[in-house]
Amino acid sequence: MSFDITQILLTAQSADGVIRKHAEESLRQFQEENLPGFLLSLSSELANEEKPESRRLAGLILKNSLDAKPMLVSLSLDPKQAPVRWPTQDRQDVILRWLKLDVNTTAQIKKLLLQTLSSTVASARSTASQVIAKVAAIEITHFQGLELIGSLLSSMHQIQPNVKQAALETLGYICEEISQEPVDQDHVNEILTAIVHGMNAYEGNNDVRLAAIRALYNALGFAEVNFSNDMERDHIMSVVCEATKSPEMKIRLAAFDCLVAISSTYYDKLATYMQDIFDITAKAVRGDEESVALQAIEFWSSVCDKEIENLNEYSSEFFLFNDIIEQDLPFIKQALPALVAMLMETLLKQEEVQDLDEGAWNLAMAGGSCLGLVARIVGDDIVPLVMPFVKKNITKSDWRQRDAGICAFGSILDGPSADKLAPLVNIALKSMLSALMKDPSNQVKDTTAWTLGRIFKYLHGSALETSESCQRILTVLLHSMKDAPNVAEKACGALYFIAQGYVDAGSVSPLSPFFQDIVQNLLMVTKREDARESRLRMAAYETLNEVVRCSTEETSPIFMQLVPVIMMELRRTLEADKLTDEREERTELQGLLCGCLQVIIQKLGWMETTKYSFLQYADQMMDLFLRLLASQNATMHEEAMLAIGALAYVVGPNFAKYMAQLYPYLEMGLRNFREYQVYAIFVGVVGDLCMSLEGKILPYCDDIMTQLLSLEDRDLFCFQLRRSIKPLVFSCFGDIALAIGENFEKYLIYAMPMLQSAADNSGHRAINLTDDDFAYTNQLRSGILEAYSGILQGFKSSHKTQILIPYAPHILEFLDALYKALIDDTMKRTALGVLGDLADTLVVHAVTLINQSTSSKEFLEECMASDDPLVEESADWARIAICRAVKASRVGGGALATPLQLHEEETEKRGKRRRRENKGEEGEVPQLLSSILQREVSG
Repeated sequence: MSFDITQILLTAQSADGVIRKHAEESLRQFQEENLPGFLLSLSSELANEEKPESRRLAGLILKNSLDAKPMLVSLSLDPKQAPVRWPTQDRQDVILRWLKLDVNTTAQIKKLLLQTLSSTVASARSTASQVIAKVAAIEITHFQGLELIGSLLSSMHQIQPNVKQAALETLGYICEEISQEPVDQDHVNEILTAIVHGMNAYEGNNDVRLAAIRALYNALGFAEVNFSNDMERDHIMSVVCEATKSPEMKIRLAAFDCLVAISSTYYDKLATYMQDIFDITAKAVRGDEESVALQAIEFWSSVCDKEIENLNEYSSEFFLFNDIIEQDLPFIKQALPALVAMLMETLLKQEEVQDLDEGAWNLAMAGGSCLGLVARIVGDDIVPLVMPFVKKNITKSDWRQRDAGICAFGSILDGPSADKLAPLVNIALKSMLSALMKDPSNQVKDTTAWTLGRIFKYLHGSALETSESCQRILTVLLHSMKDAPNVAEKACGALYFIAQGYVDAGSVSPLSPFFQDIVQNLLMVTKREDARESRLRMAAYETLNEVVRCSTEETSPIFMQLVPVIMMELRRTLEADKLTDEREERTELQGLLCGCLQVIIQKLGWMETTKYSFLQYADQMMDLFLRLLASQNATMHEEAMLAIGALAYVVGPNFAKYMAQLYPYLEMGLRNFREYQVYAIFVGVVGDLCMSLEGKILPYCDDIMTQLLSLEDRDLFCFQLRRSIKPLVFSCFGDIALAIGENFEKYLIYAMPMLQSAADNSGHRAINLTDDDFAYTNQLRSGILEAYSGILQGFKSSHKTQILIPYAPHILEFLDALYKALIDDTMKRTALGVLGDLADTLVVHAVTLINQSTSSKEFLEECMASDDPLVEESADWARIAICRAVKASRVGGGALATPLQLHEEETEKRGKRRRRENKGEEGEVPQLLSSILQREVSG
């Protein structure tokens, strides 16, 4: 079948939807039936100067045909026409298809693309640059494509500026595409030479120079060898710094972008240049256009981020010597006085009409943010540099000065010690409360409320001894909740942090006498007509939730009054007219109300004084939640299921009466694996239901396990999504097994191979993994351990423990692999729990396996000496469980020699002694130890 690519592309831009759809189908058919001809035709169309109407779309489709990312391609010149999503492609498929093309075909395509770089149309050149980068990325990773690089470098000798500009842009795109791939150093040198040559001030064309600077930004990841060479580094830095002084604003901005990238990539190479960079950035901050000034500040924020990262590494590795820190963290401390002075100047450059949107960013905001980062690095040393500025400006008649003084104070609160801050806060608090009540400037009130929130975030309770009573603070904050939405939102935030400070205060809280007023005022805020502005309604409900969390047994009756109020409000949203223009607002409100009910359930449902009264509302709550699940809104499904999970946990086995109505929605959520957030919540609720219903979950387990086990067979469109789901599913296996015990037997032959396969892939020490991959590996390990633990405990009291024996060697192999890997204390405790469960459940059969594992002995001894008492306690329990198994094996079949050589009597004495030491003043056993003892007794 022949295809007229020009005609297809033209009809694909028709305003007639039927014609356009037919053209889309023709394009896909052409691609499937004749990929070489398809790519060659698109390349020819893109290179043809006489076809302006079709070449744009040809370039977009060509680029996407060589990309593995989904792309929205507008097939119509009409901006109102919806774009079409070109199919998502697997990266390996894209690479293989290109590499299988005939050499002559690929040579023609590349020739046409290179030809397009000389086009007089900028958009055509830019599209060709991106397509060439896709091709080069494919070929360079397979040791090809070097002729493309050579052709581009040759183009740098062209006289026409548009050709040089296009070549540099293409080199930049190539560097971006292959940023994770190894590149021959000779080619890196050639590319950098061409780029730096194009950046020089004597380059007469600004477009060429701009393209070169942007290309350098993308090429920095390859320049490690070059930055290690003093002469080459000096030349690169000289050219970049020179570009920051260009008369052209776009060039200055791009140069500062490069400086920011250099600061994070080659921080340790910057010492020689820091004085010059400070002068350059200070000049930009004080006199350049805002976009350039913002990037100049971003340079220092990037340096701060790097030094904070280094400080955290020192702390984690216990390198606390000041000389080491001073040696490796010099820049901020060396530039401190001048840098702080420059940043405080920016605080005086507020805009007359402040943009209060969440994503708003201006010079004053950037300066305050950077000042906060500086404070985190230098700690108490920031105080004498900032406080004179605060005192000088905080009482001035000019609102900008008052705002700057308060902002400076609020910005540094995350740095100094509590001892250093508390006296300053006690002095400043009175004037700040007064400013929040009386200052005529909305901007000053906004900044004051924000600063108070930061004060109460870092200093609260006994750390903040002030002459101002709690009543005075609350009076001002509650009054400010009636102010403009932006001020009221930050007043809610300040109260949120006050409440957060007393969540674990026990029965004594200075907020208790004011709970009634607080709740009433927050509810009034949620009903304001302008409550959607500045996220005010959301802030009010989040604050209300935190206030509920810090309630006590004595104040619980106040919060019980909230239950019917919130339920009535939720019912009102369900019965309201479903007007389209109000749908988004109603959905947001329903989510907030569900979240509030969830917190109330979690708090009041477990209090002895309120539990019985609270359970009287369970039927009404479930009715509301089920009505929300009946809606078509996925967000509401998430919020409703979270609240249902909390309610199930409180109601316990009696929750079974709701399962017939709930299960269809639960099953629907478990099928919705493409929506990761929704799926994750539904899987988590299954776990809650298992803990609540225990054996009563059994009638639903076949369907639930069918959905969970089909994970491997589903045609998931994204590998990343599938692997994110796995840890949740494995953990859910453990919850189900723990709930139904020996009835899990029929699922073992399906669940265990999945667990074993995942264990084989995750058990070994992770080397050269990205942070995301390392985090995922640990999540997967935790999910596997939780599954094994639940399965072992579920079978422990049954007469079918022998069916687990074939799986025991693999479980122990997985544990041995984990012992040798880098695992944190939380995973150590979980691994110890599984080791103890193995011994407790399989008893005699486990002893032989454990006897063969020298790793178990070493791991136990290491954990028994841990500084973490919970790790030590878990290790002690595991030893006791193994002792019992050893004793049982001796009784049943004679003494077994074990390298652990555990002395049962001494171990039991130590366990009893530790339990006595861990008892509270009233003789209560801590929760973890109690659960350990419960296991021990049941064993």
